[in-house]
Amino acid sequence: MQANPFQCSGPPDYTALARKIKEWGKEFGFQKVGISDCNLSEAEKRLMDWLDRGWHGEMDYMAKHGVKRTRPGELLPGTLRVISARMDYQPKAARESWETINDPGSAFISRYALGRDYHRVLRRRLQRLAERISAEVAEFRYRAFTDSAPVMEVELARKAGLGWRGKHTLLLSQEAGSLFFIGEVYTDLPLPVDGAPAEHCGTCTKCLDVCPTRAIVAPYQLDARRCISYLTIEHSGSIPEELRSLIGNRVYGCDDCQLVCPWNRFARASDEPDFAVRGRLDNQALVDLFSWSEAEFDARFLGSAIHRIGHERWLRNLAVAMGNALSRLGDSAAANTMRAALKSRLDDPSQLVREHVAWALSRQPRPAPRSNARG
Repeated sequence: MQANPFQCSGPPDYTALARKIKEWGKEFGFQKVGISDCNLSEAEKRLMDWLDRGWHGEMDYMAKHGVKRTRPGELLPGTLRVISARMDYQPKAARESWETINDPGSAFISRYALGRDYHRVLRRRLQRLAERISAEVAEFRYRAFTDSAPVMEVELARKAGLGWRGKHTLLLSQEAGSLFFIGEVYTDLPLPVDGAPAEHCGTCTKCLDVCPTRAIVAPYQLDARRCISYLTIEHSGSIPEELRSLIGNRVYGCDDCQLVCPWNRFARASDEPDFAVRGRLDNQALVDLFSWSEAEFDARFLGSAIHRIGHERWLRNLAVAMGNALSRLGDSAAANTMRAALKSRLDDPSQLVREHVAWALSRQPRPAPRSNARG
């Protein structure tokens, strides 16, 4: 039986413990685990500049928490290290993304949201990892997070060696691209830290060039107010009219900058059952989704990340996508069916829904654009 370094006399062997933590992480379904210190001073400067520009839009919580996001010790007093873990999410057997995006009658949903809510999945695994560490260490203070608190996840994961920050601001890995979730365990254990890897974006600007709304205003700079993921998920009000036609059929999130990234050739399909496609969400018609009542929306998206936006925003997003589809479908039977569905909600109780439905019905046919697919 292997000796427990914390049951022997002498100073604890934190190097051995760090090695074990990485092994346990893989046992609990994470593809990689790394450890970082808590010095986020440079990231704090960038965050303050981003907030000063107002690029966070309605995400007031970004400013509300202030430096708590960049100073882990203020979130969990005594924090010395952050254990970061990543879990691949690319679902197996999903419809090809560009095929869906270029099909005006279909709804495109970001690949990460096709399965169960990742918050629950990762949080359970991180908690199990923390409990395993606790069983090994007599004194261990910790707190686990999964996009659930003011945490600089990408920066911490970068410092922990999980990848580098790409020009689209997401974390990139040579062996896994960017199609993965990140979670953290804050701890007071003085574990040895891993180093940040070199960057490998080079001169590539594909993510900037493909962004439908030009939200990536420069390398490593994102104006969230223009980002389709922000507009369809975080933004609660009316979608700016000048951006609606650029959204296409993306009704929940946007993956374009990831789809064109060369490093995502190495992204791996996930074996995690919770991330498998639910309810054929990879290949659903806009008209069918638009017909759901609020009760149906709640029932179908129980346990899904999509549920958090609520039925009203869901209909708003679908109305925009249907308006964009009408501009491409002309006077076809599919367009007539879509117009009828939109007209059925002209008197919707929600002013937000009525506004976007009226906009959709005002859309005029235009020549079909060339394929958006990128090599």
